[in-house]
Order: sequence, then structure tokens, then C-alpha cells
Amino acid sequence: MRRRHLLSGLLAALSLAGRRAEAADPEVDVLLVLAVDVSLSISEARFDLERRGYAEAFADARVLRAIGDGPAGRIGVALFDWAGPGEQRVAVDWMIIASAQDAALFAARLDAAMRPFYGRTAIGSALGFAADLLARAPFRTERKVIDISGDGTGNAGRPISDARDAAISAGITVNGIVVLTDPDGMPNFLREHTNPPGGLAAYYRDHVIGGEGAFVMSAQSFAAFGRAIIAKLIREIS
Repeated sequence: MRRRHLLSGLLAALSLAGRRAEAADPEVDVLLVLAVDVSLSISEARFDLERRGYAEAFADARVLRAIGDGPAGRIGVALFDWAGPGEQRVAVDWMIIASAQDAALFAARLDAAMRPFYGRTAIGSALGFAADLLARAPFRTERKVIDISGDGTGNAGRPISDARDAAISAGITVNGIVVLTDPDGMPNFLREHTNPPGGLAAYYRDHVIGGEGAFVMSAQSFAAFGRAIIAKLIREIS
């Protein structure tokens, strides 16, 4: 209970500072939507590693340096959780990240957001939601990026190619980060979901990513997810 009170106070103080910065500085170097897989294959332990990975990545000195080196010195970020069709919820709405204080606000907001879903894996539906989120962003830039994470193939919802192509037509780049899973001991249906023919990274290259400079990065495990996110953010921001 005490932790929640302290967190609420921190959020209130940091939110005020964040709103002032956002009102004064609407121009950003990139708009970045982080689309986080929370489907049924993501265990609670993996979910916690995802949360910690995103929170710690923006506080990393290398990421903050990459942000500061941009022409505007700030980026616009939003993060949402996704699973099956109709299962998308914003965990951190649009905010500016330009400093360690902003990164702390992002981490506090993310920590306060409970896990909302345990559904199927509707990648296309998630991409459509992300594009809509970009369309209502309150900041201005010519660079718009969807950064979608996942540990398996799409198995529900809107066709991935339709959502990807619509995003590309809107001038959005779709990048991916896949988390590789050891198939040993898995039931067949889950093995095929997390380890498709050719590998999950190849699946994302063929079906998910697109747009100018689009790329896929792999995390060898959920424990390595945070390190992979840092490298991915630096590449996207720079």
C-alpha cells in the first residue's frame, strides 16, 4: 500500500513536468509506438521481463544520448499491450522522452499498468491499432515507427499483410523484435507457433515488417530482452 502511495505521488509530480514539456515542445525527432505482446504464450515471468526491459531501456545512458543527439533532442513515445482481436490497451499514452526525468515518468506509468490480456496472437490487429495511435499523436514529425514485439506467429484477427501495407502507405515504418523460444518439451501446437519453418525472425521479415529502413532484431531469450530493446531503440532513434 505504501509503495502504491509513493508511486502515485511520483506519477503526479512527473506528469506535471511532462505535460509542461509536451505543451511547450510539440516537435519531436520520431514518433515511436511500442506494441508489446501479452498473448497466452507470455508467462507472468516473461511479462515481468518485458516490462522491466522497456522501463530500463529508456533510462540507459546510450539511449538517452541517442535521443539527445537528434535535431530536436526528444522523441514521442506510446506503449500498448496486445493479444487477440479487439485486445489492445494503451499502457503509456503519448509522452515526450528527452531526459532521465522523462524516462523515470515512463517507467512509473508502465509500472502502474496492469496486464490486461491473455488471448491469442493477432499481429495484424495490433498493427492497425498502432497506426491509429500514431494518427492521433499530439506531436509533429515526419518519422513514424511501430516497434512490435512477439514470441510467435499470428493466429487470429486482421490479416497481417493488410495492416502492414496500410501502415506503409501512411508513411509508417514497422520494425520487429522477436523473442526466441527453445522448442524442446513444447506441445506441437506451441512449437509451431513459436518456431515456424525458417525461424521466427524470418517470419517477421516476410510477413510483419515494412517501410523505409525496416528491420527485425532477435532476443535469444526473455532474459536478454532488455539488452535487445536497448540496441533496437538506439537504431530506431538514430
